[in-house]
Amino acid sequence: MRLRHKVIGVLAVSAIGLATVFVVGCGDEKDDSTAQNKNVKIGITQIIAHPALDAAAEGFKQALTDKGYTVEYDMQDAQGDPAIAAQIAQKFAAANLDLILGIATPTSQAVVKADKATPIVFTAVTDPVGAGLVGDAAAPDANVTGVSDMLPMQPHLDQIKAIVPDVKTVGVIYSTSEDNSVFLIGKEKEAAAAMGIEIVEATADKTSEVQAAAQSLVGRVDAISVLTDNTAVTALESIVKVCEENDIPLITGDTDSVKRGAVAAYSFDYKDLGYQAGVMAADILGGKAIKDIPVQFADKLALAINPAAAEAMGVTIPADLSSQAATTY
Repeated sequence: MRLRHKVIGVLAVSAIGLATVFVVGCGDEKDDSTAQNKNVKIGITQIIAHPALDAAAEGFKQALTDKGYTVEYDMQDAQGDPAIAAQIAQKFAAANLDLILGIATPTSQAVVKADKATPIVFTAVTDPVGAGLVGDAAAPDANVTGVSDMLPMQPHLDQIKAIVPDVKTVGVIYSTSEDNSVFLIGKEKEAAAAMGIEIVEATADKTSEVQAAAQSLVGRVDAISVLTDNTAVTALESIVKVCEENDIPLITGDTDSVKRGAVAAYSFDYKDLGYQAGVMAADILGGKAIKDIPVQFADKLALAINPAAAEAMGVTIPADLSSQAATTY
C-alpha cells in the first residue's frame, strides 16, 4: 500500500563486532561470528497508523521473535507526510541500525533513497519495481528486498458481481499521491472493462477528504471498491457511513477492512504479510545475501465476509459465496 482469477506476480546489516564489515550491495556474506549475534537494532518506518499497516508491523516483530532474535526497535510513524518520512529515513541512515523495515511505498522509497548500505526490507508495497525500490523483483541487486501486497483484481471484481449481479458501475476511492493506488486502479479499470463494468473515480489526497469523495459517488455507482489505498483505508469508517446511509455495498482489498464494516474482501491478512517480511529479515540478519532473496508476494489469500455489513448496505451475500469464506465477521 502506498503514503494499503489470477494473482498478478510481478512484484546494512551494519557492522556488528569490531572487525566485521558486511556490504549487502556486493552480495558478501557475514562471517559466522556476526551471524550468531541475535541482539539487533531495527528501525521501522510506517507511513501512517491504521489497522492493516499496524498488523504488518506486528507480524514482522512476531517472525523475528519466532526466529530467536532479541530486537531493539525504533518505531516511527510518518503521519501520512512524505516530508516526515524523508526525515525519518535520514535519521535511520545515520543510526547504525542492523536493518530497516519500510511499511508502505512512500516510507520505503524514502529509506531506499537515503540509505544505500543498511539492509532494507519493505512490506505493504504494491509495485516495488515501478516505485523504484528494486530493479528486478526476481533478483534484487542492491540492499533492498521485501514483500508486495499486489492484489488479484479478477476475484475482487467477481465478488462485486456476485453480490451485485446487475452491477454496471463501481466507484473507486483513492489518493492520486499514492503511486501504488494509481497503479492498482489502472489494473482494476482493465479488468472491469473486460466485464463490461465502468469504473467511476473519486479521489482524496487527505483523510479529511475521504467522506466527501464517497458522498460524490452516491447516485452514480452500484458499488464502491476500496483497495489498499492508505488514505482511504485510514478513513474507512467515513466510507462505511456513506455506504450504509445510501445502500451502496462496499467491497475492499484487505481483511481488516471487512472487520471494520465492509461487505467482503478476497485478500490477505496484513499480519501474515508482515510475518513474511520478518522471515526475510531473519534470513538477512543470519547472513543470507539480499541478491539471493527475491521479492515475495502474499501467499495466504482468502475470502472474508461481513453479513451484518451487507444487510446494513442493502444487499445479501449469496450462499455459495458465503460457503467459500475463510473468515466471517
